[in-house]
Amino acid sequence: MDIAFIMTIFLIGFIGSYMSGMLGIGGAIINYPLLLFVPPIFGFGAFSAHDVTGISAVQVLFASIGGVWSYRKSGHVNKTLILYMGSSVLIGSMFGSFGSRAMSENGVNIVYGVLAVVAAFMMVIPRKSMDVVTEEHVSFNKWLAAVLAFVVGLGAGIVGAGGGFLLVPIMLIVLRIPTRVTIASSLAITLISSIGATAGKITTGQVAFYPALIIIAASLIAAPLGAMAGKKMNVKVLQAILALLILATAVKTWLQIMS
Repeated sequence: MDIAFIMTIFLIGFIGSYMSGMLGIGGAIINYPLLLFVPPIFGFGAFSAHDVTGISAVQVLFASIGGVWSYRKSGHVNKTLILYMGSSVLIGSMFGSFGSRAMSENGVNIVYGVLAVVAAFMMVIPRKSMDVVTEEHVSFNKWLAAVLAFVVGLGAGIVGAGGGFLLVPIMLIVLRIPTRVTIASSLAITLISSIGATAGKITTGQVAFYPALIIIAASLIAAPLGAMAGKKMNVKVLQAILALLILATAVKTWLQIMS
């Protein structure tokens, strides 16, 4: 690996992890298309879809650790939400990650494209503002949360994601969790999910370890920086950024699939 390749992978990881910490997502929604499309632009060999899912899974794991650490004293982490959604998404992600090895490259891309479109759609649904609700007064349908988290885990495990890009809109729109609580809690849930996804990817030989190590270094630096920035930004700005990122990556991925 030459220095140009290392810097390219590092920057991809830094961007994804920074946005991860800032928006409460694992970062795979950003890193998946970047890892798939950017290296060939600079003359490097293209990663396969399976390689990308493996690298993304590792990146999400370490980005989530950095993000959770930054939010640990924020007062916005809801332990009940993490218990129900975290346990379900872990089981789903393990099933998805183990099963992904049998899927074709195009099949993995299609799963990613579907997840991204669903997430983009959910983010533009109007919702009643609940940002004045404190963490102690948050209530939600626990079993609905568990079922939805399991389904997200299945898809996220396939594409090497923690599922944060779907968990965030589900928590905001369906479960009606306040934005600050959603961002802080989703990082913890994504961390749990990424443990299952990473374990499955490593066990089935889908992780390119050298690029993954570069991504880890970028994640540990960028995720806490993003989390600090997210605490200071207007919540509506955060939601708009997330929606635009999801929409852009969904369009790019579907164009690639249909070409």
